[in-house]
Amino acid sequence: MNFDFKRLFEKRPTLYYTESTDISRKRWSEQMDMENLIGETTEYDKKAALEVKKPKSWCKSVSAFANTLGGALIFGMADDGQIVGLTEPDSDAEKISEIIKTRMEPIPEFRLRFHRTEDGKVLLILDVFKGEETPYYYSGDGTLEAFVRIGNESVRASATELKRLVLRGRNTSYDSQMTLYRVEDYAFSKLRERYKKWTGNSFDNKDLVSFGLADEGGFLTNAGALIADESPIRWSRLFCTRWNGLDKSGGTMDALDDAEYSGSVLSLIENGEAFIKRNARMMWRKTPNSREELPEYVERSYHEALVNALAHRDYLVYGSEVHIDIYDDRLEIYSPGGMPDGSMIQDRDPLTVPSTRRNPVLADVFNRLGYMERKGSGFGKILNGYKAQINYAEDKRPTFRSDRYQFTVIMPNLNYGVPQDVTQDVTQGVTQDDLDARIIALIKKDSKISAEKLGMALGVSVRTIRRHIKQMDNVRFVGRGFSGHWEVDEK
Repeated sequence: MNFDFKRLFEKRPTLYYTESTDISRKRWSEQMDMENLIGETTEYDKKAALEVKKPKSWCKSVSAFANTLGGALIFGMADDGQIVGLTEPDSDAEKISEIIKTRMEPIPEFRLRFHRTEDGKVLLILDVFKGEETPYYYSGDGTLEAFVRIGNESVRASATELKRLVLRGRNTSYDSQMTLYRVEDYAFSKLRERYKKWTGNSFDNKDLVSFGLADEGGFLTNAGALIADESPIRWSRLFCTRWNGLDKSGGTMDALDDAEYSGSVLSLIENGEAFIKRNARMMWRKTPNSREELPEYVERSYHEALVNALAHRDYLVYGSEVHIDIYDDRLEIYSPGGMPDGSMIQDRDPLTVPSTRRNPVLADVFNRLGYMERKGSGFGKILNGYKAQINYAEDKRPTFRSDRYQFTVIMPNLNYGVPQDVTQDVTQGVTQDDLDARIIALIKKDSKISAEKLGMALGVSVRTIRRHIKQMDNVRFVGRGFSGHWEVDEK
């Protein structure tokens, strides 16, 4: 090929070409293996030809690759993977370089490579590297547009994604940003309590600075505001619901239990776990020498899922909170914000996904308090916690789902739909007095609630509910059937 390398280097010093000719069948198979090129759909796009008059059709991928984790554009390959080759690869390479220089702002780092097949067809591969000066815009028709990679598509960045790219371009994160909230206006009792319990040491106000929660001037970072007892960040909340059935079709009126929590993210962890425990039934069966416990949900697994949801959620997404939804057959923990690299977790092996910290300051604090580890083993803990249970089966394996806007962990109810010789059932961590109090609270909330729904909400049998109510002097049922209602004597 007759390509003017000197002229190209003078125009773009960071750009260079490599040309592969006379490649043997074996070497070609290794370098151009189709599965390697298109298997990781997040990293590759294919173009049968260079569209000079419609540069946006491929420049949006250049923008998206530079704004996420990098990738490659393969010119001369059709969408179905067929190698069609380029008729004028030299000219195409020069045009690509010129268009990127004039259409991209700032200019991302890239590389062009030629590859020739045995039958003489030439492919041109444009490698675009992950950029540090995000966002990378495409300029056309008098407007600037930034794109991001979502699955195998390059899509226009939303307002929230643009904010995230701007922060990354400044080498910072949302949780490290300073606020106008002053340290003296907020208490950190939850932080002090947990730090003392975990380390045995006392937490001093000067530690707020070393933890990245405040600056020397006495102002909180967003991480500090999230951890304060009365967090001023309104959208940092936790919504919990125990639904009656397998979906939300009945609406909140048909929910068996619900709660909304706000405040420190540390208290959100405690309250979220307490909600799950009071709505999860621990069953057991007798063995010759003892008994085997059969939990519906695994504490280690849902603890890890909840901590990850609060530590890694996208706090730039306003008006959306972390949710715990419990159905008859599963527990779901939802958090705003998809995978940081734009991939879909359901398309990947969760055990091989590298740890990426969207909120590094918050994640570091959680690590210091013993809530999570730096090595990023959260997915493994969730899965292994389930595998360790006596009543585990492969169809009860937790799954993960994400898209551009959310991440959800789905943990099956280990006892749902499985016939078992169960001798007893108790609600996890609930005493008799606690159960009585919860029965009364639910009756006050819905005076027409049935004994069956009370049992489902509290994780005990109908017989247990009726026995407890029978022993209460201040609760009685007035009327009969659906027309009747409960009355509670406050005296």
